[in-house]
Amino acid sequence: MKLATIRTPGGSVAVRIDGEHAVELGAPDVGSLLAEPDWRTTAGETGGRRFATADVEYAPVVVNPSKIICVGLNYRTHILEMGRELPTYPTLFAKFVDSLLGAHDDIALPDVSDEVDWEAELAVIVGRSARHVTPAQAASAIAGYTVLNDISMRDWQWRTVEWLQGKAFEASTPVGPWLVTPDEVDDAADLAITCEVNGEVMQSSRTSDLLFRPADLVSYISRFTTLRAGDMIATGTPGGVGAARDPKTFLTDGDVVRTVIDGLGPCVNRCVKEGTS
Repeated sequence: MKLATIRTPGGSVAVRIDGEHAVELGAPDVGSLLAEPDWRTTAGETGGRRFATADVEYAPVVVNPSKIICVGLNYRTHILEMGRELPTYPTLFAKFVDSLLGAHDDIALPDVSDEVDWEAELAVIVGRSARHVTPAQAASAIAGYTVLNDISMRDWQWRTVEWLQGKAFEASTPVGPWLVTPDEVDDAADLAITCEVNGEVMQSSRTSDLLFRPADLVSYISRFTTLRAGDMIATGTPGGVGAARDPKTFLTDGDVVRTVIDGLGPCVNRCVKEGTS
């Protein structure tokens, strides 16, 4: 099942994607839908207004998650290209809701950064509260998966040993277009993940290269905080980021970033200098 949040003149609504149509589900966004105990039944059986998918405008899949937790250094290829050792524990940081964009929204290039980089990622969306869960229990708490690009302002990220300031700029993190339930993508165990900039492939890997798997991350995070329905976990990026290239390469005004994960749909965003869109 594919779920999405779309923008309408009356506000955002959660929808089920049925081929060429998006069917309204009676909730303002996917996060609100997931907060319902029987959301799977509601999502599978509800039939409200229908929209042509060719015409819809996607909002972030979850508009207002209580947490956006991100994992750094989680693909072996990326860890090695950055000259790091394989970590014993997940490297975690957070984002704020203001950083989220829809799957086709413009990425804002801030005036204060000259080193804006791409990071294609698989994102996990939590479907129910999880606290102190085992990996086996965590798997059942995953509502689905989506595409995310952790656009990073490297010059701000590396000002200090803490990454937050380079990872949480406003209007910098496209996510979507859909939440896809685990049964449709084999729990995202081995999906192709790519990032293209202006049609050139910059990252190409598979989710099987992840060091810490989605259920492991849900379990680990649940040891120190309660994950709630609609929370989002960005699982890390593979090799091929601009900061690791020689010479280093960063995004500029007008660049188009296309982030694709098999079965989860493309996320396509244009880079626009802040204040000019």
